[in-house]
Amino acid sequence: MTVVGVLHPGSMGAAMAAQARLSGAEVLWCPTGRSSATRNRALRYGLSAASELRELVDTADVILSICPPAHAEDIAVEVAAQGFAGIYVDGNAISPGTMARVCAIAARGGATVVDGSIIGSPPSDSKSPRLYLSGPEDALASVASLFTGSAVHAHALSGGIGRASALKLSYSSYQKTSRVLAAVSYALASDYGVEEELFHIAQGRTTSYLADTDYIPKVAARSWRWGPEMLEVADALRESGLPACLAEASAAIMSRWNESKDSSLSTHDALRHLHEGQHGTSTSARDRR
Repeated sequence: MTVVGVLHPGSMGAAMAAQARLSGAEVLWCPTGRSSATRNRALRYGLSAASELRELVDTADVILSICPPAHAEDIAVEVAAQGFAGIYVDGNAISPGTMARVCAIAARGGATVVDGSIIGSPPSDSKSPRLYLSGPEDALASVASLFTGSAVHAHALSGGIGRASALKLSYSSYQKTSRVLAAVSYALASDYGVEEELFHIAQGRTTSYLADTDYIPKVAARSWRWGPEMLEVADALRESGLPACLAEASAAIMSRWNESKDSSLSTHDALRHLHEGQHGTSTSARDRR
C-alpha cells in the first residue's frame, strides 16, 4: 500500500487526499499546530493522524504539499530538514522560479521532486479538477497512479520542472484577474446606476476570449487607441474612489503593441511583441533558455 502524506489538509488538500484514498493509498497528515477546522476536515475525509512531522516523513512514500503559495518554500524546508527521500509533489500556485527553489530545497533532503498544478475546484462527486504534473517521468507515473479511477484527472507534461507551475499561472493570470476586472467594472457602473445595462451587454457575450486566441492580433492592432482608453478608465475609477491599477497595467501592456497600429499580425507575432521591451530586447523565458 502506498502511503501519502498531505501538508496541509485545507479544503483542496483534504479533498485531493480523499481521492488518493479511493485508489487504495493510506493518507497521513500531521495535526501539530493545525486548527480545529483542519482537524474536523481530516476526520471527515478519513485521513490518518501522524504523531508528528517526523513520523509522517519517515512513513510516507509520497508527500503532497498543497498550501497557500506564500508557505510553499517554508514547507519544503521543513520536510527537507527531516531527510525525506520519497516523491515530493508541490501542488501549489507558485511561479516557475519559486518552483525551482522548492525543487532545490526538497532535493537537498534526498527527495525526487514533482511540479504539480491543480486546475479546478476541490474534487467531489460533481467536481473533477485536473492535476498537471511535470518532472521525472517515473515519478509522474507514480503520482498519477494515486488518482486512477478518482475524480482527479492527472495529466503529465513534458519538459521538466516548471511546466506545470507555468500552466497554472498562465491560466490564473486570466481567470483570476478577469474576475477582479468584472468586479471593478460593476463597481464603476453602479456609481452611475448603469449596472443593469452592463449586465445585459455582458449576457450577449458568452464566449471567453481565453478560448478565442484569434482575437489577440485584433487587440494588438487596436491597442494604440485602446491603451489611452484604459487610461481614461483609470481616471474614471479614481474619480469614483476605486482602484485604478489594473486599468493602468492594461494600458502599459497595450503600449507594447503601439507599433502594430491597424496591422495584420499573426497570433505568434502579437505575443512576441509582448515579450519585447522598449528597445526590442526579448524578455521571453523561452528565449532566455
